[in-house]
Amino acid sequence: MCLAVPGRVLDIGEKDGTRMATVDFGGVHKEVCLEYLPDLQVGEYAIVHVGFALQRLDEESARQTLALFEELGMLQEEFGDPWEQAAAQAGADSPWPFADEPVADTPFAGEATAPRHAQDRHAQEEGRL
Repeated sequence: MCLAVPGRVLDIGEKDGTRMATVDFGGVHKEVCLEYLPDLQVGEYAIVHVGFALQRLDEESARQTLALFEELGMLQEEFGDPWEQAAAQAGADSPWPFADEPVADTPFAGEATAPRHAQDRHAQEEGRL
């Protein structure tokens, strides 16, 4: 789901000729385009959607909305790690499915095991193995 989320402007700069800001969304910092709100200042709040600040917002409304989003788990859904989210949806205990050390004799992802024997047998018949 894509949300329009209130955030507080931490700093403002320019990137490739575009006015940009670092915005705090309840502890998550993202880069946001300020072209639609060119007079937005550091310390002010804005509603942000898909990386664009769209509307100025007062601090109290922003804090209430952020608190509600956090309570509903919507901030994690919107800004959380997509790998962690996918692993959680799949029921995995850990977001990283691999052990620290590779297991011997285990094929890599995409490597077929059954055709490999046929290839080896064919190579032996041709004298390549």
